[in-house]
Amino acid sequence: MIETLQDIISEEKTHIRYSDIDFDKSLKPFSLLNFFQDIASDNAERLRFGYSAIYPKGLMWVLLKYRIEFSHYPEDIQNLVIRTEPRGYNKLFAYRNFEVKSGDNVIARASSMWSLVDINTLSIAKIEGNIESPYLIKHEKTENDLDFEKIPPLERTDFSKEFEVRYNDIDVNMHANNGNYIIWALEPLDKDFRLNHKLKNIDMMFKKEIKLGEKLVSALEINGNTTLHSLKNKDTNDEICILKCEWV
Repeated sequence: MIETLQDIISEEKTHIRYSDIDFDKSLKPFSLLNFFQDIASDNAERLRFGYSAIYPKGLMWVLLKYRIEFSHYPEDIQNLVIRTEPRGYNKLFAYRNFEVKSGDNVIARASSMWSLVDINTLSIAKIEGNIESPYLIKHEKTENDLDFEKIPPLERTDFSKEFEVRYNDIDVNMHANNGNYIIWALEPLDKDFRLNHKLKNIDMMFKKEIKLGEKLVSALEINGNTTLHSLKNKDTNDEICILKCEWV
């Protein structure tokens, strides 16, 4: 039973599996985003505005933005504590925060923005009137909410790579799972760059869906310790996701 505002927060101890780390024992960004998605989904279900509450209404939650800040990128760590809190909604958007701890240390914080979307028309639906849970309240910004940074367009393409959306990439809504976008974005980076840099901040903006069998082109521009990324549908040239990553 949920009795206090504190009860809307979910916290979960997460064991870092062998498949979650790369060759230098750093957590794969893909795995981190999946941790976020899993705990967010569980929290929304518990608070009665998750998949089982909205799918019968022909609605789905769509992730629009992430801002993730690392004080120390997860490396050679066996366990993490992931914490999430719904931060309410305004007319068209809902907000959610995350916190990642290793022991007593907060090593990452994230803010995210979501929209409620009609499954058939793909148009944005109003949250008020469609969500009946008393635990999704009006949004009021606090100092714990990170600011979403503007992501500039690429001025040139330093590296690019082509991908095809596989069956394994799609989720319950029949489009590519959002965790795959960061795989596609970072894959064109040179191995030596990844060897010598760790992520400090990530900004992501999801713009369009991409479906099974469709092809995309991942392009990137490197400016010192900052990389800009653009994912485009190869056939339509529509931009589906853009990222700005800061590295140390």
